[in-house]
Amino acid sequence: MFLRFGFVVGQAGIIGTMAIVLFSNAITLLTTLSLSAIATNTKVEGGGAYFLISRSLGAEFGGAIGLVFFAAQALSVAMYVIGFTEALVGYLPDGTSPTLVASLTNIAVFGCVAIGAAWTMKLQFLILAAVLFALFSFYAGAWTQFDAGIFLQNTGSGFSGGESFWTVFALFFPAVTGIMAGANMSGDLRNPARSIPLGTLAAVFVTGLIYISEAILIGGCRDRETLITNNLVLSDIAVMPALIAAGVFAATISSALGSMMGAPRILQSLARDRLFRWLQPLGIGSGANSEPRRAIFVTFLISQAGILLADLNTIAPLITMAFLVTYGLLNLATFYESITKNPSYRPRFKFCHWTTSLAGAIGCGIVMLLIDWQWAFVAISLFAALHWYLSKIDLSADFGNVTSGLLFERTRKNLLKLEGELYHPKNWRPFVLALSGTGFSRPHLVVFGHWLTSRTGILTLGQVIQGELDDRHRRRISQERMLHAMIGEHGLNAFPAVVVASDYVTGVEALVQCQGLGRLRPNAVLLGCPLSVDRMKIFGGLLRNLRGLSRSAVVLRRTDEPADDWKPPSGTVDVWWRGRANGELMVLLAHLLLQNEDWRGRELRLLRVVDNEAGIDEVRNHLNGLLKAARIPGVTKVVVSKDPELAIQTTSRNAAMVFLGMQPPNIGDEEAFFYRTEKLAGGLSRVVFVQSAGGMRLES
Repeated sequence: MFLRFGFVVGQAGIIGTMAIVLFSNAITLLTTLSLSAIATNTKVEGGGAYFLISRSLGAEFGGAIGLVFFAAQALSVAMYVIGFTEALVGYLPDGTSPTLVASLTNIAVFGCVAIGAAWTMKLQFLILAAVLFALFSFYAGAWTQFDAGIFLQNTGSGFSGGESFWTVFALFFPAVTGIMAGANMSGDLRNPARSIPLGTLAAVFVTGLIYISEAILIGGCRDRETLITNNLVLSDIAVMPALIAAGVFAATISSALGSMMGAPRILQSLARDRLFRWLQPLGIGSGANSEPRRAIFVTFLISQAGILLADLNTIAPLITMAFLVTYGLLNLATFYESITKNPSYRPRFKFCHWTTSLAGAIGCGIVMLLIDWQWAFVAISLFAALHWYLSKIDLSADFGNVTSGLLFERTRKNLLKLEGELYHPKNWRPFVLALSGTGFSRPHLVVFGHWLTSRTGILTLGQVIQGELDDRHRRRISQERMLHAMIGEHGLNAFPAVVVASDYVTGVEALVQCQGLGRLRPNAVLLGCPLSVDRMKIFGGLLRNLRGLSRSAVVLRRTDEPADDWKPPSGTVDVWWRGRANGELMVLLAHLLLQNEDWRGRELRLLRVVDNEAGIDEVRNHLNGLLKAARIPGVTKVVVSKDPELAIQTTSRNAAMVFLGMQPPNIGDEEAFFYRTEKLAGGLSRVVFVQSAGGMRLES
């Protein structure tokens, strides 16, 4: 900004420079949108970009990018220290050793950061003030020296000395690669999910405005030849040239401090995830804030090596490529999260779409090739080698990734890969076995199962034929063909499953145990609710057996007879909360229901009954906290009543669907269980009783 921006304006012209700035900021803006989405979709800990990428794309991608990004940040310290030294040496006596000055500066930066992040951040405010004074000095001088005639002469481009739009773009682009400075401090932020999007977006917009305004003012103050040949043109324009020099010193030291703070936190987070055994000692923190002092010392050694062995022109291209690989992977992670429609991908930041993420990833790739295709090849090859190494060793990292979401919809080869994936609650998807009956004799179960699974899960339509296999074999084949035909006729994403068994319960248990392949097995059984005591005696035993088989039971009780089963009724979707045992699955199923196109526009209500007014505020805050942590939109309501059954029926009488929890009856209590569920449901037309077997977490 202080030493090379005049050259950019002189070569590309004012309009060309504005195009360069806007294109560069567009890429960083798209990356920031992806960063914001991931940062608001998970509990953010220390490690910045490494943490976010690893928790989305998995340990292999995260580990590879973690090392590359750490090395880039550590070498960035050397780059900024060398830049500071080059500016400072001009003010020192002749014969002063630049290497000695750079080394002493590096030691000073190391000492500041080693004291602690809190102290360093306070120091950054003073440095920021110096940069702002430098800018004010420039703006004040440019305002008085602006000449419309010179502005018009500099409007168009005037490339010389072999320069072109893309070479000048490559020169400028590293100026906008600092958007991760805040995210790298993720472990030190009070509320990273709020601070990272807000701070990074503000940084992108503010710096974009500064660059554009500078391009206009510089182009209106000096002729093209001066802009190209004089690196100190901003000092000439400024009211107080000394403030520009102070700004150069402040900008480089600020960047060096930022990199010296960010790099060790990436290394510490990487070490704590135990992806590389030889890094584990670096995960130890010091003091109450767990300062990564060991990692800070390693960062200092790497930056010092960069100072002793390389110069600015050698370090800069590799650092830029490492940044771009990181940004590209951030965009790629968000893109994969979006297109796989993972139910756990529920970012509170709503201004990111898979198209913007894909555009950001492609933009990063294009910029890498435009800047230097050879360095781009080196950076990508280094990352690919690390990824290959991590994929070959036995990683024990226990965090979810979108790989499972991709494998979920692929062929046998991918199913075999999925079998070896570590299960994580964030990868939970509804795999529903709906007991649809003969030839869709229970269409409401088929439709409800379709609503729950059409976007993110798998639906199996099960049917039990009672009898002996020898006698019912042909009928089983016929019914399976009929189910196939009806699935195609209604355009369902479902699979048929027909079994012959001596009785209904045995058949259902056989379907539950035998359906699926590997990890891909039904996790919820969708059943109709028995409307008589005799049937409930059989049904109660089935519920107990499903619990023993670790399968959730979803029991739909419907008393209305709509003209069109495929048209959902109007009204809210009410979830009556009584605790996490069944509540988490009820909320998640209600959320999945509302994701269906046919249910859009309806409201989810999370409700609870209390017997006195004293606990209203506490319960309401608890319910609001649940929805906020789950990133699921909805409203909450606390109902005061001594009669829970009456409160449920009164409050939810106009609801489109009501979710209630249940536990299977003990042996001999089936009759009491029947009357209890009937009393709970009362006159409500559509009630879903849920018995959860776990396996999911709202916060995932």
